[in-house]
Amino acid sequence: MNHDSPIIRIAATLAVLIFSTTVFAGEALNQLKGPIEQVIDILKDPTYKAPDKKQEQREKIFAITNQAFDFIEMSKRALGKNWRTFTPEQRKNFTDVFADHLNNTYMDKVQNQYQDETVEFIDEERIGDDKAVVKSFIKRRSVNVPVDYSMILVDKRWRVYDVNIEGVSLIKNYRSQFDELLAKETPEQVIERLRKKTDIQDLKN
Repeated sequence: MNHDSPIIRIAATLAVLIFSTTVFAGEALNQLKGPIEQVIDILKDPTYKAPDKKQEQREKIFAITNQAFDFIEMSKRALGKNWRTFTPEQRKNFTDVFADHLNNTYMDKVQNQYQDETVEFIDEERIGDDKAVVKSFIKRRSVNVPVDYSMILVDKRWRVYDVNIEGVSLIKNYRSQFDELLAKETPEQVIERLRKKTDIQDLKN
């Protein structure tokens, strides 16, 4: 799959939250900041500076992102109308491998590529009773990059289901790729393709 530069920058967005500030804090925003602060503590912990500790650090971060991100909702939206063509077992398998793929794709940058950016959370826009958009800016030198986190309320917990940087949606980017693949491949073939790509990422990491 192709990952163009605006999407790759999502990894940098997660990484630079180490220097975040908040102008307005709503319920969804606060629930997003909690897991991020836990990730920051792990990233700053000198225990994990040694190369042989990177995998342990990665696993701890995975555990936190799995709480902060709703990978089922992300999978549904990434597949769009194609979600209906997947069996319950295929949906579960796709969600599992898609979550691993997202984590692996951006983890290296989160772990290793800190810059001098800061992030300022601006506000939270509620959309009905169960959705919200948390708005923020990445601030680097004299440039402000808008970043929006789309969140959904499930079982009394707010979780991220999309990240939008400068008008570019992570999920819409993947949806266009999956639409193209599923026009010529079966759900099983797409799942296997993604699994193989994720396995290669695991070997590199």
